[in-house]
Amino acid sequence: MAVTKSWAVKDSIGRVLDYAKNPEKTSFTDLKAALHYAGNEGKTVAGEEKTMFVTGVNCSADTAVSEMVAVQKRFDKTTGNVAYHAYQSFKPGEVTPELCHHLGVELAQKMWGDRYQVLVATHFNTGTYHNHLVVNAVGMWDGKKFDCSKRAYYQLRRISDELCAEHGLSVIQNPTGKTPRKLYFAEKNSEPTRYNLMREAIDKALTMSTNDAMFCFAMKKLGYVVDLNSRHKYATICSVNSKKATRLFRLGEGYDREGIIWRIREAQQNNRAEAYRLYNEFTGKKPMGITIQLRQARVKGSLQTVKKIIGLRALYLRYCYRLGIIPKKNPRRPLSPEAREACRFLDKLTAQVSLVSRNQLQDLPAVERFIQTTNAEIKLLTDYRESLRRKLRACHEPEEKQVLTAKRDDCTQALASLRKDRKTAEGILSDHPKIKETLQIEERMRQDAAPKPYRKRAYTR
Repeated sequence: MAVTKSWAVKDSIGRVLDYAKNPEKTSFTDLKAALHYAGNEGKTVAGEEKTMFVTGVNCSADTAVSEMVAVQKRFDKTTGNVAYHAYQSFKPGEVTPELCHHLGVELAQKMWGDRYQVLVATHFNTGTYHNHLVVNAVGMWDGKKFDCSKRAYYQLRRISDELCAEHGLSVIQNPTGKTPRKLYFAEKNSEPTRYNLMREAIDKALTMSTNDAMFCFAMKKLGYVVDLNSRHKYATICSVNSKKATRLFRLGEGYDREGIIWRIREAQQNNRAEAYRLYNEFTGKKPMGITIQLRQARVKGSLQTVKKIIGLRALYLRYCYRLGIIPKKNPRRPLSPEAREACRFLDKLTAQVSLVSRNQLQDLPAVERFIQTTNAEIKLLTDYRESLRRKLRACHEPEEKQVLTAKRDDCTQALASLRKDRKTAEGILSDHPKIKETLQIEERMRQDAAPKPYRKRAYTR
């Protein structure tokens, strides 16, 4: 199984190539660094024999920089995207260093070998064998630049899969495509992303399920609708409050239809009694003969005398309460997936709450007026700072120059604060509908989760 990816190098070939071959250098142009990174001896040397796994396609590995630059200069194409950096990564334990490098060279030859220069380097430093491929963006014969489109990416993936199949390696059947960088690191750090929350809910539901019906019911209580119908091509999952479904295989290994069914069967065979206990406890089904006693609490004062908080501040306070942010040590945990995912953006929420409280912004028109006022202040400060810069350029007195520099720096600091407040206020305008929607979803789920009062049937004679 191989995973592929590619991206553009916009500066120069030398930075990529030299970075691969010279670990002591830290500052190069893009092309030089890409090639250097690819050929880094610390990453490409395997075993005591110190064999280098670096190969040039249509160029020499030792002189790849000069050869690629020569082609670019010949066709006068030394600007823009001057190279492309791609990688091919294999499942741990599936390939040897030699086979990994061989597949990388074959991939480069089939993908680019008839027109472009490529440096192929196999890395072992991460514990996962993977190939780096640095491609000259300019063709050797006609000078045409390589079109790194989606079509080219899918072609690269297809060729890699074909090579894996030819050598008896596994192939990803349902590739998920590229994950945004920010989302990738959020999931890697176990933050409450949409997919992580789905996986968490599935894992919890599987601990208390011994059949498909119990699993689907538990998932619904957790805020999700799961479709495991074998007559449908894909098993899906979606929030009870959303119509947009996600195919289960996108959640990773063990979360597709077959993986979930297998885990349910395992619980049925090995942990049936515990699963039933957890299921009854989770769904609120109490054993017969247990009486639930309600406690009464007394509160001093009158609700009528309490000063009411209204407007945006009330909305944010209610939102923070539902998310379990306030009060401190609040045992409350959001029920809906939408509210749990919103906990990822606490820094943004904190800034918005602080701005609303600090400036007494009661409603959205007040926020819009705040933005207009802030824009006017930013313009005034920008003009004033520009005048200070003009004076600085014409000033030759050290003391006066020092005073002007201090004033300029103060303006820069004030502008940064104003722009930050403006961005936060703009976020309030854009997030307001989403906050109200999330609150409504959370309230509905809490009402559904609340125990229904027992109604004694009245009999008449």
